Amino acid sequence: MSQRLKIAIQKSGRLNEKSLGLLTKSGIEIDFVKDRLINVCRNFPIEIMLVRDDDIPAYVADRVCDLGIVGENIVQESVLNNADKDSTTIQILKALNFGSCRLSLAVPEHQDFKGIGELTGRRIATSYPNCLSVFLEKNRIAASIIELNGSVEIAPSLKIADAICDLVSSGATLKSNGLKEVATLFESQAVLIRKSQALSPQLERDLERLLQRFSGVIQASESKYIMMNAPKDALPQIKRLLPGMEEPSIMPLGERGERIAIHA
Repeated sequence: MSQRLKIAIQKSGRLNEKSLGLLTKSGIEIDFVKDRLINVCRNFPIEIMLVRDDDIPAYVADRVCDLGIVGENIVQESVLNNADKDSTTIQILKALNFGSCRLSLAVPEHQDFKGIGELTGRRIATSYPNCLSVFLEKNRIAASIIELNGSVEIAPSLKIADAICDLVSSGATLKSNGLKEVATLFESQAVLIRKSQALSPQLERDLERLLQRFSGVIQASESKYIMMNAPKDALPQIKRLLPGMEEPSIMPLGERGERIAIHA
């Protein structure tokens, strides 16, 4: 039986749909069943595992799967949590250009906050205790970390904590809970990860093919196709204004050719 790359992705949540979208845009056809743990691809030697995002780094580290698509924030927290275990070493292969967010500190919006030094002696609720601990130590702030799983943003209103450290995307959740962002620990996006140890020669070749497809999709998502009609004598100026363009396709409009159609 031929080998297949096993890729773990989020079972449900903000990265699930876009992870599947990346695979589909890469030309990979999946016999997808939502509640099935492992879904097989028809036209590429891949199996998709649907799991909790928090478990993906551990599954990759333990070789339960070969690859994972997960947020950098999850990777960072996992690496810090297992810093003393060489067997859990994982490698970020590629940033995937979706799922952008940031791990930030927030306090009640009515608070007159003058700097992170004011967190000294405060209670901070978070789902990322390791990342927060490193940040506090780096900035020489002595604060209490209260670890919560989910609904971190309600901790100040329940008097459980004085501040929170949580993922922020648009900031709407913070605002709806009467909080304001005061500091960013780091920026995050979805990444493709693997175990640092080599795969079999066949799987390494399949992985290289997969990376080429991902790169093509990401490059195409950042490109635009432009069509316009313009005076012929405006062409030099138009070419200067379009970044990254080599030579556009040009077609005359009408018999006199004073105007042209430009495709770039």
